[in-house]
Amino acid sequence: MEILKFGIKVLENCSKISSKNSPEISQASATELPFSDNYFDAIITDPPYYDNVPYSYLSDFFYIWLKRCIGDLYPDLFSTPLTPKSREIVAYTHSKSWEEAKQFFEKMIAKAFREIYRVLRPDGIAVIVFAHKSTDAWEAIINSLLNSGLVLTASWPIHTEMRERLRAQESAALASSVYMVCRKRVKERTAYFNEIKEELEKRVREKLEQFWEQGISGADFFVSAIGPAVEVFGRYSRVEKLSGEEVSVQELLEYVRRIVSEYALERVLKSPNLGSVDNVTRFYLIWRWTFGNAKVHFDDAIKISRPLGVELTEIWDKGELVKKEKEFVRVLGPLERAKDPVFVRRRRITSMIDALHYVLILWSRGERDKIKEFLEETGYLRNEMFWRTAQAISEVLPEGDKEKQLIQGFLYGKEEYLKGARAKEPSLLEFMER
Repeated sequence: MEILKFGIKVLENCSKISSKNSPEISQASATELPFSDNYFDAIITDPPYYDNVPYSYLSDFFYIWLKRCIGDLYPDLFSTPLTPKSREIVAYTHSKSWEEAKQFFEKMIAKAFREIYRVLRPDGIAVIVFAHKSTDAWEAIINSLLNSGLVLTASWPIHTEMRERLRAQESAALASSVYMVCRKRVKERTAYFNEIKEELEKRVREKLEQFWEQGISGADFFVSAIGPAVEVFGRYSRVEKLSGEEVSVQELLEYVRRIVSEYALERVLKSPNLGSVDNVTRFYLIWRWTFGNAKVHFDDAIKISRPLGVELTEIWDKGELVKKEKEFVRVLGPLERAKDPVFVRRRRITSMIDALHYVLILWSRGERDKIKEFLEETGYLRNEMFWRTAQAISEVLPEGDKEKQLIQGFLYGKEEYLKGARAKEPSLLEFMER
């Protein structure tokens, strides 16, 4: 009923528009716009989101009924049995391989962006809206944008999706769309990546500060950082390494992910001193903060782990922290790791997160007396960053999460564990050597 009410409001508003100011609606291809050069002051477009939504297939339902009702009035618009699909700019694989689908999308979206450049006035602006958590999708959009001659001058993430919808609950779906404001590039300039790195990082961190204060988090936070980076990167028609080789968009996005990961860790842990937190624990914290308990496509999992110094292929399917399920990757929590007898026998405790998971297993089993002993042996009992990491993981997990509940219970007994603790404690390395 709510959707019907909104629809009626739109119709009522449109019916009041004066005929003198009525909009002109035309059907045309985005790759062949029927307008002269330098025609528009502004262009606002919401292009297809890569492979997210099967637009033309959804349209078929309405197309069939419209054709039956008004097909005789608009024969040119209803000349085909179903909606035309061959020129739709989407990365579908129903008739192509995955690589062919990616190439088709990038080629056609670049053609559409070049048309926007052609019909836009020299001082005009173009606003492009995009939302996708996949790096491949963003590489395609940014490559096409830069190759068209458009320069991104500002970008804003705006919440456009409902997190309550089923897909958002079961996956790492985004809640935000990124609105990218672009202008025509005035000068053709070249820069070395080393020369713009400092400015790029400063701009990204500047915007991350704003996004953090606005409550943007997780996968949306990573995506939101792409715009500020391209604002700096895109001022140049070519960015090179010292060797003269061109810096790819893929390399740019990897650099951005590293900046975002470091910033997020500093904010989540409430400390700029991350030296005492090992790489695997950093990865775990960023994963939980970004994806929660969702399973993530292998390619995207690799791209978030490598900037943190973690190679997933070395640790999955060994009963350890990461599990691969076909093309997806999941990061295991303490209750899942409790099913591994080798881990429970303390044979695989090599990181801070391993130690935390082990004490959470002890806590869940009611073996509270062993927690203090284990923490003393491993040197974590008086390690402030250990407790801070546990608190941070608890804070990033949603209400009702089992791991969150375990951590909260464990932290509640912190003072009890610290009572009468030994003054000197061995390090984790000493513990492992025993």
